[in-house]
Amino acid sequence: MTDTAHGPAQTGDLVEAAGHPVGGGLIKDSYDPRLTNEDLAPLKKQTWTSYNLFAFWMSDVHSVGGYVTAGSLFALGLASWQVLIALLVGITIVYFFCNLVAKPSQVSGVPYPVICRSVFGVLGANIPAIIRGLIAVAWYGIQTFLASAALDIVLIKLFPSLAPYAVTADYGFVGLSLLGWASFLFLWVVQAAVFWRGMESIRKFIDFCGPAVYVVMFMLCGYLIWKAGWGAIDLNLGEVEHTGLSSIPVMLGAIALVVSYFSGPMLNFGDFSRYGKSYAAVKKGNFLGLPVNFLVFSILVVVTASLTLPVFGELITDPVATVARIDSTFAIVLGALTFTIATIGINIVANFISPAFDFSNVSPQKISWRAGGMIAAIGSVLITPWNLYNNPEVIHLTLETLGAFIGPLFGILIADYYLVRKQKVVVDELFSMSPTGLYWYSKGYNPAAVYSTVVGALVAMFTVLFNGAIDGMEIAGMSTASKYSWFIGCGIGFVMYRYLATKTKLAVTNFDVPAKA
Repeated sequence: MTDTAHGPAQTGDLVEAAGHPVGGGLIKDSYDPRLTNEDLAPLKKQTWTSYNLFAFWMSDVHSVGGYVTAGSLFALGLASWQVLIALLVGITIVYFFCNLVAKPSQVSGVPYPVICRSVFGVLGANIPAIIRGLIAVAWYGIQTFLASAALDIVLIKLFPSLAPYAVTADYGFVGLSLLGWASFLFLWVVQAAVFWRGMESIRKFIDFCGPAVYVVMFMLCGYLIWKAGWGAIDLNLGEVEHTGLSSIPVMLGAIALVVSYFSGPMLNFGDFSRYGKSYAAVKKGNFLGLPVNFLVFSILVVVTASLTLPVFGELITDPVATVARIDSTFAIVLGALTFTIATIGINIVANFISPAFDFSNVSPQKISWRAGGMIAAIGSVLITPWNLYNNPEVIHLTLETLGAFIGPLFGILIADYYLVRKQKVVVDELFSMSPTGLYWYSKGYNPAAVYSTVVGALVAMFTVLFNGAIDGMEIAGMSTASKYSWFIGCGIGFVMYRYLATKTKLAVTNFDVPAKA
């Protein structure tokens, strides 16, 4: 292990293995410290099994957001069988893409921002890292806020005297009520504490979260069936409005919605696949956690939601709101706390770990994995996510604009690893700052990847920003195109990068050069 002066590093240096003991990352003497710490270095041991990856996806799916998203698919005016087909196609695409993005990190043992060095250059990798990190920070704050709202329900149910403090107009600061602040900061601390204990503690936490939500959801479903009877189950949450050819665009939109929902975790899935014991174990975990788990979860969601109509007299698609209607304090507390814990699980998985690695990659010797995560946590408070969540226009201009970059980043990574480099990555070269290094390119940046990102993102952003009318004039087809911004950006990034990296003066000509001794 080396320090910034290229001499022996001390054990007290700001380097931490993400949940592993000191030395969990294998640092060689040849690694440049400007690119290296024990969080980013290749793992010595890869121990996650298929179940751990299965639990990862359960935590990612089993949340309030996942519940509402799955339920919304059944309310698009399609027949239930059409929704199930769209859902299976969408989640199969996610499964296929996750397998593609998992392999380079699992084989090399390095996280997403480090594997990006082979594509964007050892310095250029900070471009995708920062983009993904900023998106995660925003969503981290929003998910924490949503979990705190569920906790508010529990607190008010247990202590009715707290109800006045939930009124922002009477007791509020920066747009959030006093009770909301208390719940938000409490969950903020809980998540930080789980994260701070490291990756193995997070693994144990998500191993519990996903199954726990299944238990509560089956109990909730059983309760509603007991109240309404089996005959009240209806897999169509709304009127069937689309049949024949008219249903195809709606089904395609549903498929795009599923892929878009998972686009963030899908992009940086290498942060997790690096821990897999084998690529086969990762693929098996993905299969159980995506097509199988998502199908069962979605059917459970729609059965539960459909039963709220006969039991409560209205259709309720929010599981926390459903639980709150039950005439039992114990049931309300158990249900709301479970969904709160589940949201914490998805938040740590999808929106905490990513920026931790991403921000650490910017300055490895100054920002450890834990420090990167805390930067994200602090940023999630400063953006006041409750105001962001309550203002759809702001969300549109920030999260969707940043999200338009995810497609190109994904397409470029896949094109480079599978088509340009033929699945060859020289791991040691990922940590070299030598001007003759394999991934130095031009001053540490790969122009082909940068240009492809810019073009792909601009086109994808155009469909998002101008999906309405400009000066009273509709842009034909733009509203439809905006639904597929991820696919548009991904396709453009994929095609453009492959062309630039193989057919132009920006071509990557040294990808078969063997590693240096």
